[in-house]
Amino acid sequence: MSDTFEKDFLDLSTIIDQEPEFIPLISEEEEDDMNKEDVPKELSILPIRNNVLFPGVVIPITVGRDKSIKLIEDAYNSDKIIGVVSQLKANIENPEPVDFHGIGTVAKIIKRLKMPDGSTTIIIQGKRRFEVIDFTQTEPYFRAKVNGLKDAKIDVSVEKNQALISSMKDMAMKIIKENPNIPSEASFAIKNIESPTFLVNFIASNLSTEVAKKQELLIQNQISKRIELVLEQLSQEIKMLNMKNEIHSKVKLDMDRQQREYFLNQQMRTIQDELGGNPVEAEVNDFKKRAANKKWSKKVEKAFNKELQKLGRMNPQGAEYSVQLNYIDLILELPWGDFSKDNFNLKRSAKILDRDHFGLEKVKERILEYLAVLKLKGDMKSPILCLYGPPGVGKTSLGKSVAEALGRKYVRMSLGGLHDESEIRGHRRTYIGAMPGRILQNLKKATTSNPVFVLDEIDKIGRSHQGDPSSALLEVLDPEQNSKFNDNFVELDYDLSNVLFIATANNLASIQGPLRDRMEIIEVNGYTVEEKIEIAKRHLIPKQIEAHGITKKDISIPTKVIEKIIEEYTGESGVRGLEKRIAKLVRNRAKEIAMKEKFTVKISPQQLLDILGPSHSKAKYIGNEFAGVVTGLAWTSIGGDILNIETSLTKGKGKLTLTGSLGDVMKESAVLAHQYLKANAEEFGLKQELFDRYDVHLHVPEGATPKDGPSAGITMLTAMASAFTQRKVKANLAMTGEITLRGAVLPVGGIKEKILAAKRANITEIILCYKNEKDILDINERYLKGLKFHYVKTMDEVVKIALLKQRVKNPKSIK
Repeated sequence: MSDTFEKDFLDLSTIIDQEPEFIPLISEEEEDDMNKEDVPKELSILPIRNNVLFPGVVIPITVGRDKSIKLIEDAYNSDKIIGVVSQLKANIENPEPVDFHGIGTVAKIIKRLKMPDGSTTIIIQGKRRFEVIDFTQTEPYFRAKVNGLKDAKIDVSVEKNQALISSMKDMAMKIIKENPNIPSEASFAIKNIESPTFLVNFIASNLSTEVAKKQELLIQNQISKRIELVLEQLSQEIKMLNMKNEIHSKVKLDMDRQQREYFLNQQMRTIQDELGGNPVEAEVNDFKKRAANKKWSKKVEKAFNKELQKLGRMNPQGAEYSVQLNYIDLILELPWGDFSKDNFNLKRSAKILDRDHFGLEKVKERILEYLAVLKLKGDMKSPILCLYGPPGVGKTSLGKSVAEALGRKYVRMSLGGLHDESEIRGHRRTYIGAMPGRILQNLKKATTSNPVFVLDEIDKIGRSHQGDPSSALLEVLDPEQNSKFNDNFVELDYDLSNVLFIATANNLASIQGPLRDRMEIIEVNGYTVEEKIEIAKRHLIPKQIEAHGITKKDISIPTKVIEKIIEEYTGESGVRGLEKRIAKLVRNRAKEIAMKEKFTVKISPQQLLDILGPSHSKAKYIGNEFAGVVTGLAWTSIGGDILNIETSLTKGKGKLTLTGSLGDVMKESAVLAHQYLKANAEEFGLKQELFDRYDVHLHVPEGATPKDGPSAGITMLTAMASAFTQRKVKANLAMTGEITLRGAVLPVGGIKEKILAAKRANITEIILCYKNEKDILDINERYLKGLKFHYVKTMDEVVKIALLKQRVKNPKSIK
């Protein structure tokens, strides 16, 4: 039942005290007399908001609209009879006839009171229901033609009806008893109502439900049905009331427990003071001692003291205490203003870098440049480097060498699979178990503010509904912003400008553009066979011998064996696979020593089959004995590779078929090559009709491996030209380049990786776009040894170089 009942009942009780004839209860006889009264054919209509008037029920209404005040004036001075209807929407200040419900209640004005604010309060009693037929007047107030409605009386002799009435009374009494906001006089009123119709109207009028649902009750002619609807509403109110009371009891219980804990803590604090020791005060004093030696700014010091005072006021048993304790502890452990001294001996730094890594000249040169400027200037913002290249070339391990060369601390943070922004920026302290981001956590481990910080696998950051970590890194890796890095947990600016960030990546394409722009990109290419042999001798073999507990006297791996492992057991740009194979050889020797078996110190090439198993098949140059087979060069995420493109012709209708898991870009290159050859058939000594008589099938082997990119364009065109002309392709030749529809050759990327792949496959000549010559000039001469390069601008030049005049053995007759 509605909480507003208390106000309504009190207002009426005041009137009852003054004029006893205005008791808002009616007997069955009075109800019968009321139902016999005629309803005027036309009534003045008073619209009300947030309430519905039921027959027999007395309610107070405050009217403030000019129309309503005028209507009350006129009605009060005449027969005091009006029609009351509810508005469809309470927020409409100046309603029109369309804004009213169609069923209302005839009402008699019992009393009128003028208020000091100019409004008028009236006490009205509902008489009978009516239906609005048509509005006859809107000014100065509403008048309408109406039709009186009668309620179908309920037969109280029927058991079901008796049960309905009894249930309604019981539920209403229960609500009055449970709800402290409803006065006890309400139960007296309900007990003394004799008429079932008036009882249901009285209860319905005081339900705490919206106007629309009350209106549904008013519309209902059948009293039994109206009682059922009221029971539904009462049931909902009882549920809500039980929930409110349960919540109230729980809150009261929590308050009692908190008060008890407070008094117990106060007693405990008093006892601890008497015994001479308070652990909270001891912790606070310890924090103050530690803070005395910190080299932080006044702003940080002020914030720390404020948080320390806050800790002293907290209840040690509270959940927030541990969060605050962790926060202050972190602030003290962060290396504010602590820097390690850089070692400016450039020759020593160069020796360290050369000792740990073979090759990688560009990276070493960039680090030495940074050291040189730092030595001369004394202060410089650290560069943010990104080393990208295939796996296993030493990108991550380079960070340790750089840290040793500079004399700085080294920290590494793996970003692979990271998908939560708070891992970078931290959690807000509003959460229990909140922590700072991993950037500040690693600085805390480093104990200095200028470590070498390796961000490993930056290209493998994920993103999810929890945010985008790569976007959070924008602030970390921006030299203009990272001097005031703000972690959500610390909420104080921290200077990251002295940190030397080195990111590593295998694929730049998966790093978002803004993040890529903030880093200085340095390409770390794969190694040649000669370099891998040197790396194995200098680093990998000694490392594995030490790791497996044997000595150099126990095993010897000759250069030929290392070369055989590289060429036949690995197919990579780096040396990770090579290290695994060497580790297998060393483990086998350790087993022989442990089992006291006979062995020869030197590993022979013949032993590799027994120890490492059969050699892996790798992409090999397959010769030039077949028409339509041309060797291309490809770039993959693990380095370069060769690609044997095969073309065959069968009689048909000029259809082009492409197989080998080719991507859209590669398919488009094949279509371009076919169309160019068809459009320029005469230049290649071919008849136009051949392209309508023969179907072309182009296949790239290793069909399970997806392939894409435009760099195979010139290779595809050469393969098709060879197939149609049956001319041999130049021996030990490979090529890479994109083509256009007009036959121009465009430059491609990954040149060094492709050259290394060509050398592994014993290729001696390579065709490239003339714009790729700058990439060749940028490569160390030792990578280019034994290779001849042909730089071209058009496909005509490619075909002239690639195709010999000599035809293949047993050529097909293409007519």
